[in-house]
Amino acid sequence: MKNKLLPLVAGVLMFAACKSKTDNKKIAITMDPTIGIGVFDNKPVEAKVHYPSSFTPDSVVYYLDSVRIGVTKDSSVFPIRIDTMHMGQRYIMAKVWKDGEMHLGMTSFFKVPPAMPERLTFIVQNKFPHDTAADTHGLSYDNGFLYETVGDTAHAEIRKVDLKTGKVLAKQVLPGSHSVKGNTVIGDKVLMFVDKEKEGYLFDKSTLKPLGKFTRGAGATGWGATTDGKKIYFDDGRNRIWEIDKDSYKKVGFIDVFDNESPVSLINELEYVDGKIYANVFGYDTIVMIDLDGGVNYAINLMNLWPMKERPKNFNNEDNVLNGIAYDAQNKRLFVTGRHWPFVYQIQAARHLPAGIAAPEKQ
Repeated sequence: MKNKLLPLVAGVLMFAACKSKTDNKKIAITMDPTIGIGVFDNKPVEAKVHYPSSFTPDSVVYYLDSVRIGVTKDSSVFPIRIDTMHMGQRYIMAKVWKDGEMHLGMTSFFKVPPAMPERLTFIVQNKFPHDTAADTHGLSYDNGFLYETVGDTAHAEIRKVDLKTGKVLAKQVLPGSHSVKGNTVIGDKVLMFVDKEKEGYLFDKSTLKPLGKFTRGAGATGWGATTDGKKIYFDDGRNRIWEIDKDSYKKVGFIDVFDNESPVSLINELEYVDGKIYANVFGYDTIVMIDLDGGVNYAINLMNLWPMKERPKNFNNEDNVLNGIAYDAQNKRLFVTGRHWPFVYQIQAARHLPAGIAAPEKQ
């Protein structure tokens, strides 16, 4: 356990403490575990109340995230199972009752992965032509074709692209001013998110003919998008991945993304890959591999995928970073590209140096 996440919750619990102090009848209740501690070993969290030795309660009722989970008669330890919980912050509240009067205690903890994410590199298995005019914001794959959302508020469109040739086979330009983001293929439709708009767009997978709009039921914005065939996952640029129903688009849940020390923010383009969600971190040539409980145990460093020495001298290396991930589930092929990149790369994660990167010379 560790205390690195304490500042995120101190303000909330300080307010609760100050409120209690204004009532002279209330008994001061403190709690274990320490506020904001990180828990990583899947052992039960031992919740416990502390009160003056002269005080004898009638009962202590425990709540986790406002849901009642159990009761004790005194200050004995109350174990809370966490092995099936998702990563992220959990609030513990104890209502200590005496003679019909309630005294409140509060604390919190964060569930986080047990170790620092393993840093992987990559092997380039193939590469395919990519339109360098494409300001890529989202990428999906289906049956030999890439579906790519490109452009900015001045000119936003979705494209159907032949993987092997890079040829644009169909495209649909959005009227008006929109900041297009991620897309994903759902059956015979392509669903596309737009940044700060509650409405997204639906297109026919074959022709990209517009099929209408949908209203997403979660998130302040819509960035990356993917699906497991049952739910749609999307993020809003923080460390939260929202889950919505693939038919109604209503919220069904969320995943908070954490490494072993802190939230992993700036989650961007998403792709569902064999039970995990791959995501690039906005502004970095890095893909994190996210378990469906929110834990990040692996990260792929793609800084040298398009070698810096091969990039144009006037190329904006900060802005034009990795921004497209797609997966061919049938053939187990992972594709990545970036904004204005000349290639779509087919890669495989690896634990050794990729071909073409020389080992340091021996002294």
